[in-house]
Amino acid sequence: MTVTTQLVLAAPLAEPGEEKYGLQIVAVVGLPSGTVHPIPAWLDGLGWLESRWENHDPREQGRPRRRCYRLTADGGPSRRAPPSPPHTGQQAPVPEGP
Repeated sequence: MTVTTQLVLAAPLAEPGEEKYGLQIVAVVGLPSGTVHPIPAWLDGLGWLESRWENHDPREQGRPRRRCYRLTADGGPSRRAPPSPPHTGQQAPVPEGP
């Protein structure tokens, strides 16, 4: 597990029953949003986090809806370790040759 993934998981682990939206996680982690935002969605797809969209009219709030994340009941790190995240760096992976 990468250090960035560990930092992202630290936000919901600090308050397991509470939801956190993307910019709250960014604030806890202290890294750029472009680095942080893909990770909760990835962990959601793996079943470590669950997510939901806020239930409000964006025009009434004057902002887009937020996607909120929290740990799933069975998704905690004590149960299983996630695989390494997909390659997201600027360099393309080197293909394996014969």
